[in-house]
Amino acid sequence: MAAERGARRLLSTSSFWLYCLLLLGRRAPGAAAARSGSAPQSPGASIRTFTPFYFLVEPVDTLSVRGSSVILNCSAYSEPSPKIEWKKDGTFLNLVSDDRRQLLPDGSLFISNVVHSKHNKPDEGYYQCVATVESLGTIISRTAKLIVAGLPRFTSQPEPSSVYAGNNAILNCEVNADLVPFVRWEQNRQPLLLDDRVIKLPSGMLVISNATEGDGGLYRCVVESGGPPKYSDEAELKVLPDPEVTSDLVFLKQPSPLVRVIGQDVVLPCVASGLPTPTIKWMKNEEALDTESSERLVLLAGGSLEISDVTEDDAGTYFCIADNGNETIEAQAELTVQAQPEFLKQPTNIYAHESMDIVFECEVTGKPTPTVKWVKNGDMVIPSDYFKIVKEHNLQVLGLVKSDEGFYQCIAENDVGNAQAGAQLIILEHDVAIPTLPPTSLTSATTDHLAPATTGPLPSAPRDVVASLVSTRFIKLTWRTPASDPHGDNLTYSVFYTKEGIARERVENTSHPGEMQVTIQNLMPATVYIFRVMAQNKHGSGESSAPLRVETQPEVQLPGPAPNLRAYAASPTSITVTWETPVSGNGEIQNYKLYYMEKGTDKEQDVDVSSHSYTINGLKKYTEYSFRVVAYNKHGPGVSTPDVAVRTLSDVPSAAPQNLSLEVRNSKSIMIHWQPPAPATQNGQITGYKIRYRKASRKSDVTETLVSGTQLSQLIEGLDRGTEYNFRVAALTINGTGPATDWLSAETFESDLDETRVPEVPSSLHVRPLVTSIVVSWTPPENQNIVVRGYAIGYGIGSPHAQTIKVDYKQRYYTIENLDPSSHYVITLKAFNNVGEGIPLYESAVTRPHTVPDPTPMMPPVGVQASILSHDTIRITWADNSLPKHQKITDSRYYTVRWKTNIPANTKYKNANATTLSYLVTGLKPNTLYEFSVMVTKGRRSSTWSMTAHGTTFELVPTSPPKDVTVVSKEGKPKTIIVNWQPPSEANGKITGYIIYYSTDVNAEIHDWVIEPVVGNRLTHQIQELTLDTPYYFKIQARNSKGMGPMSEAVQFRTPKASGSGGKGSRLPDLGSDYKPPMSGSNSPHGSPTSPLDSNMLLVIIVSVGVITIVVVVIIAVFCTRRTTSHQKKKRAACKSVNGSHKYKGNSKDVKPPDLWIHHERLELKPIDKSPDPNPIMTDTPIPRNSQDITPVDNSMDSNIHQRRNSYRGHESEDSMSTLAGRRGMRPKMMMPFDSQPPQQSVRNTPSTDTMPASSSQTCCTDHQDPEGATSSSYLASSQEEDSGQSLPTAHVRPSHPLKSFAVPAIPPPGPPTYDPALPSTPLLSQQALNHHIHSVKTASIGTLGRSRPPMPVVVPSAPEVQETTRMLEDSESSYEPDELTKEMAHLEGLMKDLNAITTA
Repeated sequence: MAAERGARRLLSTSSFWLYCLLLLGRRAPGAAAARSGSAPQSPGASIRTFTPFYFLVEPVDTLSVRGSSVILNCSAYSEPSPKIEWKKDGTFLNLVSDDRRQLLPDGSLFISNVVHSKHNKPDEGYYQCVATVESLGTIISRTAKLIVAGLPRFTSQPEPSSVYAGNNAILNCEVNADLVPFVRWEQNRQPLLLDDRVIKLPSGMLVISNATEGDGGLYRCVVESGGPPKYSDEAELKVLPDPEVTSDLVFLKQPSPLVRVIGQDVVLPCVASGLPTPTIKWMKNEEALDTESSERLVLLAGGSLEISDVTEDDAGTYFCIADNGNETIEAQAELTVQAQPEFLKQPTNIYAHESMDIVFECEVTGKPTPTVKWVKNGDMVIPSDYFKIVKEHNLQVLGLVKSDEGFYQCIAENDVGNAQAGAQLIILEHDVAIPTLPPTSLTSATTDHLAPATTGPLPSAPRDVVASLVSTRFIKLTWRTPASDPHGDNLTYSVFYTKEGIARERVENTSHPGEMQVTIQNLMPATVYIFRVMAQNKHGSGESSAPLRVETQPEVQLPGPAPNLRAYAASPTSITVTWETPVSGNGEIQNYKLYYMEKGTDKEQDVDVSSHSYTINGLKKYTEYSFRVVAYNKHGPGVSTPDVAVRTLSDVPSAAPQNLSLEVRNSKSIMIHWQPPAPATQNGQITGYKIRYRKASRKSDVTETLVSGTQLSQLIEGLDRGTEYNFRVAALTINGTGPATDWLSAETFESDLDETRVPEVPSSLHVRPLVTSIVVSWTPPENQNIVVRGYAIGYGIGSPHAQTIKVDYKQRYYTIENLDPSSHYVITLKAFNNVGEGIPLYESAVTRPHTVPDPTPMMPPVGVQASILSHDTIRITWADNSLPKHQKITDSRYYTVRWKTNIPANTKYKNANATTLSYLVTGLKPNTLYEFSVMVTKGRRSSTWSMTAHGTTFELVPTSPPKDVTVVSKEGKPKTIIVNWQPPSEANGKITGYIIYYSTDVNAEIHDWVIEPVVGNRLTHQIQELTLDTPYYFKIQARNSKGMGPMSEAVQFRTPKASGSGGKGSRLPDLGSDYKPPMSGSNSPHGSPTSPLDSNMLLVIIVSVGVITIVVVVIIAVFCTRRTTSHQKKKRAACKSVNGSHKYKGNSKDVKPPDLWIHHERLELKPIDKSPDPNPIMTDTPIPRNSQDITPVDNSMDSNIHQRRNSYRGHESEDSMSTLAGRRGMRPKMMMPFDSQPPQQSVRNTPSTDTMPASSSQTCCTDHQDPEGATSSSYLASSQEEDSGQSLPTAHVRPSHPLKSFAVPAIPPPGPPTYDPALPSTPLLSQQALNHHIHSVKTASIGTLGRSRPPMPVVVPSAPEVQETTRMLEDSESSYEPDELTKEMAHLEGLMKDLNAITTA
């Protein structure tokens, strides 16, 4: 090999020297001939020819996947063979040390194991093949893009769907655009075979037309891109039998705008569904397409249109029309066809001499219009004084030099692709004639060189070359003919010139033979040029004249540009500009003028500056400005500097985001939308948004969240249901947070609305036609439980399908603009949500004629106010700004008042006309919020509606009873029933309480029914201890702050029969008709209210209680007879009774101690009237029903005392349910403090060691009539309140005849030291279940039923403190007359007889 290389080197060296000798031998005779005036021999053999050098194959754009291998083809032709190299992204690849990339023998690039990841993409990019021939030059290929498909990512996946047999279905599968070719489908996890009925669109979507049962199953799409396959979610497609009913025609897939390149295939998707099955037709630019006879147009499954081998004529708008006989729908899309760059004229090879000017021509076409750049020997040609782009794409080279030889390429590029075409430039020696070439490649300065030279004498040098005219930008040269040809009529001349110090020489030729002057244009001022002139005849160029040195004139003595112009932002509103003194000042600089202009505007401002810097203030924040400086001397302004652009610094936004809106998604989330602040107020790049929100009820508890600057919406989740929230948004820049929007409120749903179906039809649609517009207004669907995302308004002349507009779900009106006058329009309105559009509502209207002038509207009334007068009347007042100041109406105008309530939401407006500035609206509903607005009309002119005013009417007593009253027995407790009901339909205010009446006699007077009060927020109540197998009748009455409403109809309920006889102690003794047990915790601490008691102990307790009672009564009676004052008649505390009804009178200032009224028929506790707090609380105060309903004051009760639930909170346990025992014959004189505050005294229950429930013997005293006519009541604390936390439950004693109150301390009965025996209670009408015989005894505490009862012990309360008792007695200041005392003693005798009877029994 070494010997071979040595031989080749020797051969080449020998050839070189032989060539030089031949060249010298040929030039020597020529030179001698030139000197003797004879022409040389034809040098045809010495002319170099153009070398074929071009690409056979160029690389093309390639798509690859990670891990695969790629070959980028490239092959070039030349003699000798070229050297092939590759560039990636403009940089040469080092293939020697690259183990993955290698150069194939033909020049192609082989890349093995393509590498591609999110952060490392070494193989993806633009590749270019470079071919070089050492002695010839370099050419480069077109640029090819290598794309490596990324990891599969599904942007949409198949979703479960159903299709009727014979109809069309689609399944989505959208992946990265570069992975679409790798998508395939599976059905039931088996590869899906595609055919004419089942196709895959270019987007990856699967279309199934004319669905059959076999099409049902599980579908998924698979992406196989070299690595493991990527599977989408599986979705089930159900094929349903044909329902044989029509359904709406809808598009499953509409065509979308597409861009394709000439020669590619395109598919315009269009799939529709409906019953009957639709047919698809296509139109292009209003012309129907014949898909049946065309070879290039094919109608695919489902109706999509495929166009093969797209041409430029295929561009246009395509319409897809679906028709099923019942309706027609259409969709459209634009097809844009692009074209790769193509050469209309390619550069051609050129011969030239040095100093000549040449032009390479290049004409290209393409869509979009290509850009053109030029490359010489593989390097970019940079335009300069000698390389210029002329006529858009042509390259002009001025003043050729030897180094300009080589290959020039014209590279055209647009968005679709790129192409290249090249040509070779050969520069010949001056003594070598240029072969004949097409004249288009040379300028007029070289046309004389086209003819081949002939042999003959050459002219000598021109004489006396002078610059006859020298200016700043041009020089005129003149000369005389050469001495060898004094006439010189046939001579032409060439003027060669160059800048001093520049090697590149240019040439300018005379325009016609014999001319001996030429003007050289486009020179630089104050610049030295070197000129020489040569003459040419038909034999060739002669000798050159001696060089002539000429300097152009300088410009006017004006300053040059100021160097080093710099500008920098000093703050968000100021920029500082600096510069230096011009180098060519041409005298003293007097001042500078600084020009500046905001980018994007054409208004330039200036300021005079005497120094070399200036700061401009008051600029806009974060705005780009351009600056230039002009220096002035005594001659005027000099040369301007180039513009310098700089942007002011950013700052916090000066305005809040725009168009803040809230969309309640469900009960737990709200979507918030906004738009960025106005561009002029952003003051910088928006880096994010700060969202603040809070509950409307807790304004100090604000939650804050940040989102990115590109995000214009945010879903706020985790909210409380049925809660109002406030939201505000502020924009952020790197400088901080700008101002926030105003608070905007929205309330989450109480419960999640339904979005599994489309909304219902809007409840109303109204249209108001004008000349060129129609005002459409509507109300939402009646069913408010379905989500409404917005409304779709369709309209058109004769058909509502011409135009469709969608508006927000909050909007209730819309104005359709740009309509034709006097035209009949059909308008449709549909509510829609994410499921689809609902049933449309149709309306039609005829726009008004254009000739009728549309009167200008009047100003709407202002200051609308609503004054509430009563429960059904509101006065509306307003002002009219179009009236004089005194607001007197002197013309024929009138006002229209409209009002409505928002419940229900679809309530229509009511209207009334008025001729004054007020109107009395009557007939309104009580306790209802109304909104009012007013408009004024004068002739044909009307105003818009004013701002709304709101007013809520006063409350009224309920005008309907509670509804849906039901009574059921409680499971496992046959003596307990549960009463349920619903609030009245016409509550006319907030319900503060209910009263349940019940009786065994439906015909009894209402005052003989037993009552049960219930707080207003409860709709159920339990009643215990009813008699088994007995019919009861129930009525319910509602109350608000205005009083009681009507009673409901009586509801009958029979208690269940007894399931078996009870054992010992299963039945309680009857306490009389008026006994009311405590609401809660009335049982003993052992929880056994019916535990048996030893009969002997019972007798002892009864006798002891009776004796103590008699002693106390006698002591008080004797004491009272000794006290008489002047006020005894005014302070009389007697309780008179007539037919069982009682009236109590008393002084509200007296606070009485508990009194014991004993009567032989009824036992009842009457509360003292006055409440400690004079301010009544109506709505929040439950109804206390017994002593246990009173909130304890003393919390020091012993821990072993049975805990009771406070009935003020409305929580009633089973043990706190009222019973009917002791209430028979009771008149409804229960004191119900609906409108008064609960009493503050404490009544406590002392637990008993016995198993009987304890009962206090406290009784009451005085009544007080409240302003509402209802009897308020309050209770006094038991005298045992301070007695070590022990007290007795309170029993009610209802006397038929008054008896003086007992206030003397009593002796505790014998028995356990700290517990009093409790008083047992026997339910009314209860079954006799005791095993032993019970005597029928009539006592002072037993009702007149005449039923058999067990003996009843009498309990005496513990004595109060002596000081307290004395004070109570002194405060009472009441006594009896002797005759009244006689009556009292008579009753005492009766009481004693009853006690004796008990003792005997």
